[in-house]
Amino acid sequence: MAHGKNSGENLAESFSNDSRSLKSCLGFFITAETYVGKHGYSLRLDGLEPGINDNARTRTIVIHGADYVSTDFANQYGRLGRSWGCPALPINNSKEIIDKISKGSCIFVYGNDPEYLKVSKILTDK
Repeated sequence: MAHGKNSGENLAESFSNDSRSLKSCLGFFITAETYVGKHGYSLRLDGLEPGINDNARTRTIVIHGADYVSTDFANQYGRLGRSWGCPALPINNSKEIIDKISKGSCIFVYGNDPEYLKVSKILTDK
């Protein structure tokens, strides 16, 4: 899975809920409806954590397939490509994965971010 363009080079190390950040956002999401958009067959996500990922819908953070998530791309460039914050999947598996998890699955996006671990009300039960 690829991470956001401004989240880091090889590893995602910086995260944001801001609309213009081009970073991945962390936390718990519920999968919603599928649609066909500029990245083909895609899956909308609703963030469950205020201030952490609740802008996912307005940021158009969706799960979609991308040609930059492949062994060929990684071999050529030394890493996977980057999305604008979306969890991107290999194109050849994306439809099957999206169909299996659409309409109500819980997705957890984790990154090594101590601040997230402190402020997540779901993880800290506060």
